[in-house]
Amino acid sequence: MDRELASATAWLHTETFWGLTASSLLIAAAAALLTYLVLTLLLRWAVGRAQRVAQGQAADAPRGGPASIALQVLAGTSRLLILLAALLVGAGLLDLPGRWPAKVDQLWFLALALQVGLWGTRATALVVDRYRQHHGATGPAQMSASATLMSWGLRTLLWATVLLAILSNLGVNITAFVASLGVGGIAIALAVQNVLGDLFASMAIAVDKPFEVGDFIVVGGVAGTVQQIGVKTTRIRALSGEQVVMSNTDLLKQTINNYRHMRERRIVFNFRVPYGTRADTAEAIAQAVRRIIEAEPNARFDRAHLQSFSETGLAYEVVYIVLDAGYNVYMDLQQKINLALMRELEALGVDFAVPERRLHVASLPPQPPAAPLQTGPARPLSA
Repeated sequence: MDRELASATAWLHTETFWGLTASSLLIAAAAALLTYLVLTLLLRWAVGRAQRVAQGQAADAPRGGPASIALQVLAGTSRLLILLAALLVGAGLLDLPGRWPAKVDQLWFLALALQVGLWGTRATALVVDRYRQHHGATGPAQMSASATLMSWGLRTLLWATVLLAILSNLGVNITAFVASLGVGGIAIALAVQNVLGDLFASMAIAVDKPFEVGDFIVVGGVAGTVQQIGVKTTRIRALSGEQVVMSNTDLLKQTINNYRHMRERRIVFNFRVPYGTRADTAEAIAQAVRRIIEAEPNARFDRAHLQSFSETGLAYEVVYIVLDAGYNVYMDLQQKINLALMRELEALGVDFAVPERRLHVASLPPQPPAAPLQTGPARPLSA
């Protein structure tokens, strides 16, 4: 038995594969396996720990708390990169010839950089999703422009940094590379300046927030509800039913009426009664209008006056406040006021004035006949 064990030991120390003894390869494989098991168990423990902390914070931050974000980021750890790290640990125990140790170090950096990039991408997606939920978006189609730009910008910056770090570790001169990227970026910016204009306009909308998804706006000749704010365009569902797509740059060049913060409506309307209406009746009309509006629970009376003497009659101006921003509420209320005003005028025996013009034709006095024109005899024409 001892002889067989000694023979096996001797074989392990004498047999070589790719210039490495079998014993060293066995030790490296055992170290790689042990490292993979330890890293997997540590990851599982960290995820479980973060999950318990997240459940403890459920009352304060049920969605998107720090522990929950850490849990989901750790859960995105690549098993393939863990395996690569374990193999590199085993390779580090080998007496590798030539340039292999340097290549192992480069692979270590590559694995770490890729894993950091994956963690950063997952964290960015979680943070942007938390931002979208906080601002009330209900789906990917309604994600605000700020969330879209934030996600795109952070991921681009993250992977650009990871790529430059990997290239630098591989010995590439990134200074010249970054300079060439800068020159190319200027050329591209000049070629797509209209697109960049819309992009910056989208950033202005995201930062200044003149409107958000779900707001009812009127811009130019378009009135409708904002459906989506994109990087280049904004989509509006018009009142007539069609979808209007407007460039962000053109949109910000116009005056935008946003009705989201509207709480009340100030209404001004006019009517006229004919001339010949007595002064006490004209005063009673203004008082009747006040009683009509004050009787409505959704209205607040402001004023009602005999404003002027117009060409067609006595002109009244009435101002009141609708206590509800709904347009249909305003129209229903205005109809009730108009009908009540018609009944009050009927009770007072007064009609509405209608535009009319009277033409007075004056008769001229008779004129004496004109004297006949005196003419002499015709004279012959001289040659």
